[in-house]
Amino acid sequence: MIILLLGPAGSGKTTVGKLLAAQLQWEFADGDNFHSPASVEKMAHGIPLSDTDRIPWLHSIRDAILQWEAQGRNVVLACSALKRSYRGMLQINSNVKLVYLKGSHELLRARLRSRKGHYAGEQILAGQFADLEEPTDTITIDAAQSPEQIVAEIRKRLALV
Repeated sequence: MIILLLGPAGSGKTTVGKLLAAQLQWEFADGDNFHSPASVEKMAHGIPLSDTDRIPWLHSIRDAILQWEAQGRNVVLACSALKRSYRGMLQINSNVKLVYLKGSHELLRARLRSRKGHYAGEQILAGQFADLEEPTDTITIDAAQSPEQIVAEIRKRLALV
């Protein structure tokens, strides 16, 4: 199974993903690590990514998902997957479970302001919310909860207790 944690920057994808993977003794992968150096540079300067920037990134992530699936690996993947078309590209089959960490603009902005050592600061948040097509066909969890509460809810909703 691959659990894809999605949502804008600051929603807790990496924090929750690492905690969930540790509890399940699964692998964790961060979608941020699939970005090109040029895209990282853009985001570091507060320039939102376009679909042209994101398509090669999404192809790299899809290739990884296909490989994990072929190898029978269980992975928790943190990836913004803001648009419906992006999620369609990544959800290769029913073994890819989508979990949307939904948070308000204010909550995520506050988190990004306090984040240290990450290229994606609060300046990209407006662009991410502009691009966000909120999913209706996923498990949706309130990102305002603690990471431990979110992990417990994901495990319960996916019967991974």
